[in-house]
Amino acid sequence: MRTQKCHGRVIAALVGCTALVLSVTGTAASAHAASRDLGRQTLPTGDGWGSYGTGTTGGAAADAEHVYTVTTWAEFKAALAAGGSAPKIIKVKGVIDAVAEGCDAFAAPGYDFDAYLAKYSPQAWGLDTDLGAEPDDSPEGLRRTSQANQDKAIKAVVPSNTTIVGVGRNAGFKGVSLQIKAVDNVIVRNLSFESPIDCFPQWDPTDGSNGNWNSEYDTAVVYGATHVWLDHNTFTDGSHPDSAAPTYFGMLYQQHDGELDIVRGADYVTASWNVFTEHDKTILIGNSDSESTAAGDRGHLKVTFHHNLFSNLVERAPRVRFGQVDSYNNHFVANGDYAYSFGIGKESQLVAEHNAFTLPDGVSAAKVLKRWNVSPLTADDNYVNGTATDLIAVHNAEIPGEVLQSGAGWTPTLRTKVDPTQSVPRIVDCGAGAGRLG
Repeated sequence: MRTQKCHGRVIAALVGCTALVLSVTGTAASAHAASRDLGRQTLPTGDGWGSYGTGTTGGAAADAEHVYTVTTWAEFKAALAAGGSAPKIIKVKGVIDAVAEGCDAFAAPGYDFDAYLAKYSPQAWGLDTDLGAEPDDSPEGLRRTSQANQDKAIKAVVPSNTTIVGVGRNAGFKGVSLQIKAVDNVIVRNLSFESPIDCFPQWDPTDGSNGNWNSEYDTAVVYGATHVWLDHNTFTDGSHPDSAAPTYFGMLYQQHDGELDIVRGADYVTASWNVFTEHDKTILIGNSDSESTAAGDRGHLKVTFHHNLFSNLVERAPRVRFGQVDSYNNHFVANGDYAYSFGIGKESQLVAEHNAFTLPDGVSAAKVLKRWNVSPLTADDNYVNGTATDLIAVHNAEIPGEVLQSGAGWTPTLRTKVDPTQSVPRIVDCGAGAGRLG
């Protein structure tokens, strides 16, 4: 088998890759090239759940006064705030860093990490009591204040009827948490996101048998929002991989949360041609099994994933609760840290079809699915290392204590072109990610 670089990625059997990309973009011209201006492009009719009902047009209708080009964090936040929910287009040039001044810029006066470690070590504090009651002037109280400072600084609130688009091949954000919350009609395209790090993770002695470090800040949060299109973006831990993180109290000093969360009754989302890479807890759809949360999630959380590259992840690609999620024509590339791809959660209705999985030696196809709750799913025409594989049957044969049932109970209709599964690795690896649109 020959290998060839495709825009910087080494993938297998890529003879004719350029022709494949042209054929893909040609059939989707109305989405990706109907207009030379990426900011004016809208989600095509029938392209996943994001196209349902009124569809997703973002800020395509913006007048000239509501088109912004930004190069700094201050300019970006000002553009988001300007004009309320009137249609707007925000063009991002270059890489914008929300934490350019470093973590110390957010630290509360008197905060000292060494003092925090000394007071709350298992030897000094134990593992039976959490830190919630600690006063404001304690090391934990100063940590809370520091974290609140960072929270205010790095979150970017996106209004309705907004398109955020990268200009050229090298546009994106570092350390930003994009908040698409309780709004409608948002498009985010052609941007690289380096996951925000929590400068002040909390030690929870009661989390598990040995305690754990817990962090805040998802890269992007779709919270109670509707009609969202995430397209040709790259999500990565970048210069702060978990592999480089230290350990304290014998546990990884975890400074990352998720890359994408779709929660709290969010609906009608299409995620297409993105790269999700180098991360642990990647995508969460529905954030709780609790009945209070379920009441707002049932009947919602309708999401489509297609032509995304999920590379070198640990888990949650995605983990699903409640939602009708359609995942097709995606490529999953695992390494030795792989735990699972699809998490089958409470009342989930996942359809996972026509996907390709590239697993390393020693990693079984039985790990692709992880049962958290008893929820039937549809998993037809999936290939593992080039071979057609019944993911449910393999899972049930190798993990008999967690039997999965077939049949999600619904059939997706909002799809454009479905590519042959055996062609998915080269099509997706050639076409997915930021920097491919302009």
